[in-house]
Amino acid sequence: MIRAYKPEDLPIIMDIGNRAWREIYRMFRETYGDELFSLLVPNEKTAKGEQIKAHCEKHPEWVFICEEKGKIVGFVTFTLDYEKRIGEIRNNARDPDCKLKGIGQQMYQAVFDYFRAHGMLYAKVGTGLDYAHAPARRAYERAGFNIHHEDITYYKKL
Repeated sequence: MIRAYKPEDLPIIMDIGNRAWREIYRMFRETYGDELFSLLVPNEKTAKGEQIKAHCEKHPEWVFICEEKGKIVGFVTFTLDYEKRIGEIRNNARDPDCKLKGIGQQMYQAVFDYFRAHGMLYAKVGTGLDYAHAPARRAYERAGFNIHHEDITYYKKL
């Protein structure tokens, strides 16, 4: 079941986000090395949760919760650009301990419906091209995202 966010959901979805991003942060640390990684992500155990918290505090209306049998099993945050008429899916995750299938698709469909109801013409989502983001890429493709542009970020030690 997809429902609107409530302030009491915050600690739970912060925890889900922090746990869901462990593998991604592990890959970033391997890729960047300890020094650069620690500059980019000062506290990997809480960084994603803090991003989620900032979004929820600023735009609680742009957060959906996925609940199964009374338990929160996922969340999705998003934004609306009324000028360009593009809605963007931001931080989203399924609880890593939840083995139910289809949670992401439920959340994305609810967001797509919200986007349409608010006059958006396109939906947008960003993700990495690395192995840690492969499950997200598959989920977005299953949800119908079919226009993409590949990007790369370089760093150089000075």
